[in-house]
Amino acid sequence: MLKIQQYYMQEALKEARKAFEEDEVPVGAVIVHDKQIIARGRNQIERLKDPTAHAEMIAITSATHYLGIKWLKDAILYVTIEPCSMCAGALVLARINKIYFGASDPKTGACGSVIDIVNHKKLNHRIIVTGGLLKEECAKLLQDFFQKKRKKTCEERN
Repeated sequence: MLKIQQYYMQEALKEARKAFEEDEVPVGAVIVHDKQIIARGRNQIERLKDPTAHAEMIAITSATHYLGIKWLKDAILYVTIEPCSMCAGALVLARINKIYFGASDPKTGACGSVIDIVNHKKLNHRIIVTGGLLKEECAKLLQDFFQKKRKKTCEERN
């Protein structure tokens, strides 16, 4: 089973790499339904000038359009970093079944790191969450991106 999960996370990493090449924070996501990728997303915040254009949000919209329904109760999200509060809330509203994420996010993670929206007892849906899938590869992509950004900022100052 781990091999198939790694395959889907590699697909999410492909989306994250596209975001990196587009100078977006490299986060990628795929949504799987009936063992098939039905949606892909990557951060497009800069491109769309939209603070809600996170990989997960784009993937949710794509998946619901593909299925023609608002609920993703039999679907699984693979995302390269732990979802933030906005994305976690949207995933609860979409009633997604499971989330696999790569790197934890100690600053904004809302699947257990900072807060746990996806398993909040007062909400009407809870999500099965597994973190750490290909975490080193996911974290390295983010680290490389921000290192490149810092280097560029230093060069612009000089």
